[in-house]
Formats: sequence, structure tokens, C-alpha cells
Amino acid sequence: MKTADPELMRAINRLNVLDTVRRHGPISRIEISERTELSTTTVSAITASLLDDGLILPRHEGDIRNEAVRGRPRVALELNPDAARVVGGKIAANRMVFVVTNFRGDVLSKLALPIRIDRQPIGVIADLVEDGVRRCVLDAGLSLEDVDSVCLGFPGVIEHRTGYIRSSPIFRDTNVDFAAEMSTRLSTPTIVESDAHAITLGHHWFGKARDLEDMVLISLEQTLGLGVLHGNSLFRGAGGLSHNLGDLVLGTGPNGIVRLFSQAGESAILGEQQADGRFAEAIRLGRGMNHAQALIKADDDRLISAAIRAGEAVGLTIANIVTLFAPPRVILVGSSLALGEPFLNSLRDAYALAIPPSLRGVSELVFDDSSDDFWAQGAAAVALYELYESPWSTTGPAL
Repeated sequence: MKTADPELMRAINRLNVLDTVRRHGPISRIEISERTELSTTTVSAITASLLDDGLILPRHEGDIRNEAVRGRPRVALELNPDAARVVGGKIAANRMVFVVTNFRGDVLSKLALPIRIDRQPIGVIADLVEDGVRRCVLDAGLSLEDVDSVCLGFPGVIEHRTGYIRSSPIFRDTNVDFAAEMSTRLSTPTIVESDAHAITLGHHWFGKARDLEDMVLISLEQTLGLGVLHGNSLFRGAGGLSHNLGDLVLGTGPNGIVRLFSQAGESAILGEQQADGRFAEAIRLGRGMNHAQALIKADDDRLISAAIRAGEAVGLTIANIVTLFAPPRVILVGSSLALGEPFLNSLRDAYALAIPPSLRGVSELVFDDSSDDFWAQGAAAVALYELYESPWSTTGPAL
């Protein structure tokens, strides 16, 4: 029988220990051993190496000056916040948001730029993104030389391993090598990631999935995205591809294949409303869903019908995903949540109708209206996960 590669196993164990310290620190070596199911000898060796590399720090708990206390003070381990600094960014059609975080994920600075960048030439988009990164880094009291990595989250289909953006509503062109472009401009390693994957990892690190190793996230933004977390790692397709949930086939109709985006995409929902001057301007500025919310509250029948139709399509999609993966939690995020009760009630009803009886109650549905800052923080988490692997292995598990 072929045994596992020892170097790979060491890399996996080290990543497991480091992530356990991140999620549960300050934590003792014995607790790490219990949570990772690694021997205390293995944990001691790994933590000693992590201490030598400056990735974790010891914290002495108890008063060593108190002579009434017997034995040595308890030593707990935690991440060293100064081990690395990264930049995360959410790049949307009408807004860019950047954050700088330390190795622990603490936000050191943030910057929001309400600038319309979609369909601009690549050089113009790169100029705006570069300026945003540099300003946010400066606001943190740092220079780019102090930054270890940058991660930019885009809507669309992203090939994580190569940095190519296969398609995105942000760009006129396809197969854009934006990671290489920004790495050269910033002289800093730059990662390009799906915004849905970034927010998925953000919830795993800081949000509503911090207690879970497995979960599914559905992003209802300008594009419809999917994030799948399994065993604390993001699941990606071939070549590290992200998932364009909007292309999911719901069935067939008089005009051919019916895909999810044609029922629940932002343009499909907002297209139901006559684009008068005010509404057209709201869409242009990226505030279409908020304006739609106001119209729904005013009993606009066309938008209410569009919201109900979209909710039904998303509810059926979630039921199919739960049937495939049976995750303990499904988190829904994005601008479509602003449509309110017509959308949410329709979603819940369709989900309840479609879910198999054997899977009822298995998956918790969570609706989260995370701010753009949180999405950018998720992109920073992607950069941190890359750094977690790089100090010791170039063949470690893909995240």
C-alpha cells in the first residue's frame, strides 16, 4: 500500500495546528492536541517550529511571582499579529473597498471609494485599484514594503491558481491576467479571487461560520456566486476556478434553457421596473436594489412580482445544493436581500417545498447583510491563508 508523502503530511499537520491556534487561541498545547487529534509530541514539535518562525507567540497565564501557586504558569499560544500584514479588496462595478489587516486578521485601516469602474479600459481599472491599495496602506501607517500580500475580490469566474479573470462584469475583455498586472505595479505578490470565495472565507474566519468546518455560502450580488467550505478549506474547481451560480440550469422554457441569472440576477429583477430618471440613476450608481426596496414598500406590483420570482428560483437552488452537500449552514449574502419580505418569504416557501423530507432540518439558513468592509476583510483572509502555507510548503493542500 502506498503511504502518504511525509512532507505533505507535515505541511498539512502544521497548517492544522496554526489554524487551530488562530481559531481558538490563546490555547494550550494539550488543547491543540485534543482538537487536532495529533499526538502531544507532534504538537510540541510543530509549535516549537512555529515559535521559531515568529508565527505564534507564548502567553504565560498565571502570576509567576505568586509563591502560593505551585508549578509553572500555564503557557498558552496565540498568533503573532506582527508576523504579516496583508491588503484585501472588494472590487465592484460602482465601489471599491480596501482593508489592511495584520496576521491575526485585525483591521489596521480601511478605505471605501465610490467610483464607477466597470467597462473601463484595463489600464484605467488598474490605476484606480493601485491608488486605492496605496492609500489604504498609507492610512495604516505602512508602506508597500511592509505588506506581504494583496488579495482582490472580483465578481465573475476567477481562476485562482493562475490569477486570470475568465469573465467579470467589471471588464470588457475575458481572460484578463490581472494578478500579474497588479503584482508588477505594486511590487507585491497579488492574488485575484472570486468575491464569493472571499466572503465565504471571511465568514469562516470572523463571521457566522467561525464555529464550522463545513458550510455553503450563496452570494446574491451583481453576479450570483457560490462558496463551498469543506474541512476548513475552500472547494475550488479545476485550475482553482470559482463557481458562477448564475449559470445553473433551472429547466427549459419556450426560449430554451432557463438559467438562474435570468430569474434571480440583479438585471433580471431590476429590469422589471420602467427605468425612469431616478431609478435609472440609482442603478447607474449601484443603488438599484436599495431603490427597489423603497418601491416594493410602496407596493410596486412589477417589482414585487420580480422579487417573488427571484426568491422562488433561489429557494429551489438552495434545496438542490442542500440535497447535494447537506451542509450544516447555508449563509446568504448580497444586495438582493434588500428586496425584503416578498423575496425572503418566497425563498423560504420554495425551499421548504423542494427540500427532501429526509433532509429537513439538516441545514440552517442564515441571512446576512454584511458590509463591503467585511467582504474586503474576507479577501484579506484569503491572502492570509496563502501565507499560512507558503513558509513551509509549496505542495501543501490547496485552499
